[in-house]
Amino acid sequence: MFFDVSLSRRRGFRPFRAAALALGLAVVTGCGGGSGAGDDTVKVGLVASLSGTYKPVGTDLRAGFELYLDTHGNKLGGREVELIVADEGDGPPTAVPAATKLVKKDKVDALTGFVGGGSVNAVLPLVGQAKIPFLGSNGRPPIKDLEYVWTTSFLSDEPGKAIAPYVKEKVDGPVYAIGPDYQGGYDELRGFTEEFKRLGGELANPDGKTAWTPFPKTTNFMPYFAEIAKTDAKAVYCFYAGKAAIDFAKQYAQSDIADLPLYTAFVTEGSVLQAQGDAAKDIYSVLNYAADLDNAANRKFAADWTAKHDTQPTTYAMASYDAAAVLDQAIADAAKDGEVTPGTINKAIAGLGQIDSPRGAWEFGDKAHSPVQTWYLRQVRPDGNQLANVMVQDLATLGG
Repeated sequence: MFFDVSLSRRRGFRPFRAAALALGLAVVTGCGGGSGAGDDTVKVGLVASLSGTYKPVGTDLRAGFELYLDTHGNKLGGREVELIVADEGDGPPTAVPAATKLVKKDKVDALTGFVGGGSVNAVLPLVGQAKIPFLGSNGRPPIKDLEYVWTTSFLSDEPGKAIAPYVKEKVDGPVYAIGPDYQGGYDELRGFTEEFKRLGGELANPDGKTAWTPFPKTTNFMPYFAEIAKTDAKAVYCFYAGKAAIDFAKQYAQSDIADLPLYTAFVTEGSVLQAQGDAAKDIYSVLNYAADLDNAANRKFAADWTAKHDTQPTTYAMASYDAAAVLDQAIADAAKDGEVTPGTINKAIAGLGQIDSPRGAWEFGDKAHSPVQTWYLRQVRPDGNQLANVMVQDLATLGG
């Protein structure tokens, strides 16, 4: 299932300059009846990394969902919302007990958030047993039983798959692939390497396989860069996020391979860009969102975000904001048909059509319950007196 999700975009648009104009937009929410959490209240559990390596990512997931609530009267589908937040930490050891409390003790009507693919896999048995909608808002691995599982972000192999054709076209020679040795890293790098090889590309890695760095303990990447320098690599492709992305980018700029083009997923996304500073200049990234996309939904989202946080919005915040938007519509639809319960909310999610999103319009695919959406190429360039991930071009439409 594919459709054209591209909207008119003007490269010169800047969310910071548009903030004052867009803040006046009015928002109308739906109205509804009863909920499993009470006649007028819906309970939502949000699990995100609020400590550890991916704290910057988890913080944005929470803030994106909270922004939607703040700008919609703390209501979803016309119901008051009780948002209960828990810390995912660095993965399953903390994610599972956090989610278990939300589901079994707090009895939430829906579960959202989750930074790591490993956390998602570990929590899914709990979701299936409780039969509540799981609406992930970051990268997700492939899953067989999708009855209660949705994502508003992407499947973890899609970023690499989307940028591989561009890298194959632009790079005259082999590309070195490197990433962290955990589920998200495996998925992200697999997407790139499989598609790159399918197109006739060659990896510069001596064994023809991705180089893995131990997660989360790797903070010194210089030995890995020294190994890359020994190869005939003409460019590097990697995936890192959070603190690891800061370390990687800063050290890359000081290494013997600093002149090699760097193509990435997420390395420069979010608050890490400010921490990376000039080391991030010219890095290319692939994502399903760019802060300078020129559409009405993004103008409002970017303006509201900037007014509250004084930074550019991120894909993490956007996907969590969209998770709230999905629940808003689904809860309203469930209320129209009768009682609002986890089961009726999940059924309503399945019946949703296009979502008007800051990334551009998208909808859930039937096969993977993930967005059919456009992927964008961005590059770190000066934007006024600061660096930003500036949208360069559309890359592909993926999902299903």
